[in-house]
Amino acid sequence: MISPPWHPGRLAARLPFLRRRARLAADIRAVLGSRGYMEVETPVLQPCPGMEPHLDPFATRYAAKLGPSEQGGARDLFLQFSPEFAMKKLLAGGSGPIFQFARVFRNGEAGPNHQPEFTMLEWYGPGLTLDGLMDETEALVRAVVPEGLRSPTLAVPTDRRFERLTVADAFRLHCGGLDILATAPDPLVPDVGLLAAAAAPLGVAHRPGETWQDLFFRLLLDRIEPAIGRERPTFLTHWPASEAALSRRDAHDPRVALRFELFAAGLELANAYEELTDAAEQRVRFAAWAAERKAMTGEARAVDEEFLAALDHGLPPCAGIAMGFDRLAMLASGTGRIGDVLWLPVVPSGA
Repeated sequence: MISPPWHPGRLAARLPFLRRRARLAADIRAVLGSRGYMEVETPVLQPCPGMEPHLDPFATRYAAKLGPSEQGGARDLFLQFSPEFAMKKLLAGGSGPIFQFARVFRNGEAGPNHQPEFTMLEWYGPGLTLDGLMDETEALVRAVVPEGLRSPTLAVPTDRRFERLTVADAFRLHCGGLDILATAPDPLVPDVGLLAAAAAPLGVAHRPGETWQDLFFRLLLDRIEPAIGRERPTFLTHWPASEAALSRRDAHDPRVALRFELFAAGLELANAYEELTDAAEQRVRFAAWAAERKAMTGEARAVDEEFLAALDHGLPPCAGIAMGFDRLAMLASGTGRIGDVLWLPVVPSGA
């Protein structure tokens, strides 16, 4: 029988990793504080967990205990996918630069790199551009992990300038010259037929029912992610406009969005946007996500109207990043299992 994670023998084996985690958190707080960021805490319970259609939420029921003269009643709440909506409400209210170590939740996720409950480090800087956020992220990682990032099989130095690679260039380099943007003549409604034809010479066959996004991410996961972030951390930038999420499109090239992800030593560490501030455009994107979610699962996912109201009130031009803190702790301590850097993993780390 496997002993529980609090058992003295198992805890002792994880303590070196957990001590590195604690130092990492303290160092990040010091660095961000020195840059003028204020630490905030926002509620874990939200009226909308997030809009990403492929993520499954944990739902709960709030039953207000009210006096006889009070109005109210029960309502559904959700454990958040991310504190992003809440933090942007604070930005719209005038908080200035803010950061948070937030507990976030993804139902059904488990594995060496995944847990259903984990910690996200997010920070948002008013006036910050995507390039500025890359500079800031690189400086932060270099400051808090000067010895480099490492897995059980890879060591990636942090003392060299991080690579900056556009998604278009990544597909050309690692997918046999494939021009990914040419497969999306309408950048918001990309053509799976064009991408399937371009992928066929690579020996990648289009699967029945597969969308452009499905095939795009299959190529990304199979061909690109294993090839980047191995000799130095890599910012994968300027994503196709159809994958803009909560980022704004590039005014100089509307085929792409001002978004990056950070990869190192076999892990995706962060996802970042130069933020969309247009409430009307964000509502259209949310409607598309809600329709996709309903088609997939039958769930009618409600939109966080207060978040859209905050955008409408006026989100300042800004950029923000969501970094998997547990994954950063893994690469700072050299372990290959997320459970080693969690004090009490919800799911066994090998699951």
